[in-house]
Amino acid sequence: MTRPRQTRKVTLRDVADRAGVATSTASLVFSGRGPVAQATADRVRAAAADLGYAGPDPLASSLRQGRSGTVAVIVEERLLDAFRDPFALTVLDGLAQELDSMGTSMLLMADHADSPDNSLAGHAIDAAIFPLCGRDESPLVDHLVARGIPLVGAGAPLRDEVIHVVIDEHGASASATHHLVDLGHTRLAHVTMPLGAPRPTHLVGRDDIAGTVYADARERALGFLDTAPQGSVVETERADVVQGEVAGRLLLDVAPQDRPTGVVAQSDLLAAGVVRAAESLGLRVPEDVSVTGFDGVDLPWLDARLTTVVQPGEAKGRLLGDLTRRALAGESPASTPFEVRLRVGDTTAPPPAG
Repeated sequence: MTRPRQTRKVTLRDVADRAGVATSTASLVFSGRGPVAQATADRVRAAAADLGYAGPDPLASSLRQGRSGTVAVIVEERLLDAFRDPFALTVLDGLAQELDSMGTSMLLMADHADSPDNSLAGHAIDAAIFPLCGRDESPLVDHLVARGIPLVGAGAPLRDEVIHVVIDEHGASASATHHLVDLGHTRLAHVTMPLGAPRPTHLVGRDDIAGTVYADARERALGFLDTAPQGSVVETERADVVQGEVAGRLLLDVAPQDRPTGVVAQSDLLAAGVVRAAESLGLRVPEDVSVTGFDGVDLPWLDARLTTVVQPGEAKGRLLGDLTRRALAGESPASTPFEVRLRVGDTTAPPPAG
């Protein structure tokens, strides 16, 4: 019986031999990671086309290097919510730029309260990044630590194994609050991001805040209360404009003597919602009520330049990527402080007289 003749797989060496170049030169043509004369590159590509060679096998390459070439990027809750948040997008953009420069792909995943701890078990990854603030604990961490995978975060999860980009959330929130106090405000209020499982926007007390599971929201709330102990605090269901407006109405649609003259919000989107609530109630910003935000994102549709705590999202994402690069290179990078600053806009002023 005649057996069918088996065709040997074309290799990079075959292409190099056909083009009359070294295998290393042919490799540079396909990787794009080194200078090769245009005529030589054209000759290599022509030889590859003649032989039907599609390029190096990425799986084989990753196995030789002991790497998958993929980093898991894990965001809190639904991806839809992250993509609606302009600050989250800038962080992810900066991170994507850094990972791209490393030749690393991004596996984007959502991490929510009921995520199974084995949701990454079937994925080959080199590192995992938690680029947005989230819960103190993640069910994924134990699994990732057991696999020896480097972990990088932006303040959460709170584990010794995670290398963090660190922001002084407490101090940043206190600086915004001090700004209003220095302007003469005595009736102050705070609008927080969710502190735990989402609930309808509602008033909370200090005792409700201390044991909550979102470190960034908790520390910003405590920074406010340590500066303005008598201030009111409203926890929102989501950190968006709609819930900011709900919170604003809850605080401002009251008798004038009970109304705060200054509101410190934990995000620019929440602050924009408070501004909208004030305007819908016939109040002027900042003449009747001052409002501050957090993040420093571009809100061209808001007819005001927010006074806000600026944390450059793209730079933060790039730093997360750089820490990941160093960890994968065998270094032991330490958690790194990330500077934020208060930017005074036109939504704050001294309180109204009387």
